Amino acid sequence: MALKEFKLPDVGEGVAEGELVTWHVAPGDEVTEDQVLAEVETDKALVDVPSPFNGTVNELFAEEGEVVPVGNVIITIQVGGDEADETETAAAPDAEAESEAESADTESDETGGRVFAAPSVRRLARELDVELGSIDGSGPSGRVTENDVRAAAEADEAEEDSGPRNIEINGQSATEKRDESAAPSAESADRDKTLAAPATRALAKEKGVDIDAVPATEMRDGEAFVSPAAVSEYAEAQRAAQAADADAVAAEPEAGTATAETAEAGPVAGERIPFKGVRKAIADQMQRSKYTAPHVTHHDEVDVTELVELRSQLKPVAEERDTKLTYMPFVMKAVIAALKDFPYINSQLDEENEEIVLREDYNIGVATATDAGLMVPVVHDADRKGMLQIADEMNELVEKARTRKISPNEMRGGTFTITNIGGIGGEYATPIINYPEVAILALGAIKDKPRVVDGDIVPRKILTLSLSFDHRIVDGAQGARFTNRIKELLEDPKLLVLE
Repeated sequence: MALKEFKLPDVGEGVAEGELVTWHVAPGDEVTEDQVLAEVETDKALVDVPSPFNGTVNELFAEEGEVVPVGNVIITIQVGGDEADETETAAAPDAEAESEAESADTESDETGGRVFAAPSVRRLARELDVELGSIDGSGPSGRVTENDVRAAAEADEAEEDSGPRNIEINGQSATEKRDESAAPSAESADRDKTLAAPATRALAKEKGVDIDAVPATEMRDGEAFVSPAAVSEYAEAQRAAQAADADAVAAEPEAGTATAETAEAGPVAGERIPFKGVRKAIADQMQRSKYTAPHVTHHDEVDVTELVELRSQLKPVAEERDTKLTYMPFVMKAVIAALKDFPYINSQLDEENEEIVLREDYNIGVATATDAGLMVPVVHDADRKGMLQIADEMNELVEKARTRKISPNEMRGGTFTITNIGGIGGEYATPIINYPEVAILALGAIKDKPRVVDGDIVPRKILTLSLSFDHRIVDGAQGARFTNRIKELLEDPKLLVLE
């Protein structure tokens, strides 16, 4: 019998942590390999975490609703008999290949109290004078990582000296002090990514500060690193600044009025919903897009009477092939043809290098309303697929998004997004661009409206279009011409056959 630890694997590319939403097992339960142990929510996806072992659940190490860093032990499983031997080196699924590739280098020493670590990690430990055997590795199967070694070195150093050492690895600095003399500042750093230990993140949460707002005094591997001391200093500076503001307001001649207004703007009664998970991710993405790209929205409408007739003819044919044919694949085909004619609308702005990148792939996102919020599954290489193939793939992705079973990869890499507000009943919108894309198209409801045809007023099927684009990249005239091209193809859908 052996007690096996299972650590939260990387459930998506580059995911650093996830919220443990639901446990499907409890201590004492018998589990089998690949049985779902828990559901973990990342920025947008709800991911099943399967068991790598057959055995009996011994202990759970995370509560439902707790945010767990990747690499933390979340469960222990009692494994018995031959299986214990078979699973001795079992690792988290995403790290299995890496484990196999490096095993020859990592298992050759430290016998008895065995330590798994890559040669580069062992070299780093020697350079930092860190005892490898004293470290509790956070990598797969307890593998000690470079970050573990650096964290151990920092902990040792903190006991001796308040400042971090400048360490050279292969002639290059691994730890860099940015501004040692900087005084605690209440000004937000406003970063997108921050390196910090789980305990530091917990401290930031406890003190009610955003870890990405805390000024960093160190850089590690080119990324800002925040220490617990920096969090405490920033929290204290925030409190001091707020107190100073309050004193200044109190000193104003009409301070009594201002105080009363401030009190009214404080916490209010009502149900409080945690602002986190998918809702927080959507908010961050919307805010970034809105305040990065200057949006312009072009509105128009198109007569889709012939498209409605064509779709009615093809719908039964598609159903015979078990395909649900909506209008979206037709629109997607028209959009791709227009994107090829106007490549700047299928581009991205590389701000760092000051270059506009004209994308050569056509990955079309379909904005999807779910119970958890807005998600955008992406049909990759849509230009290489037929109408029914697009319909099947899109329907599958949308269903995955609505059931929270979609993977992060299936929502990445989009070059243009289409959102259908008409399904809910709207006509026009000002959609927010799915950053870093350059444009997004909103479809309204198809409605009967009067039009003049050959001198007679007749009812026609009219679809509204709302194209938002990044005015840094796309001029108004270009946006209008792009929309005209889509209209041309949707008004005469037979032209789509040529695309």
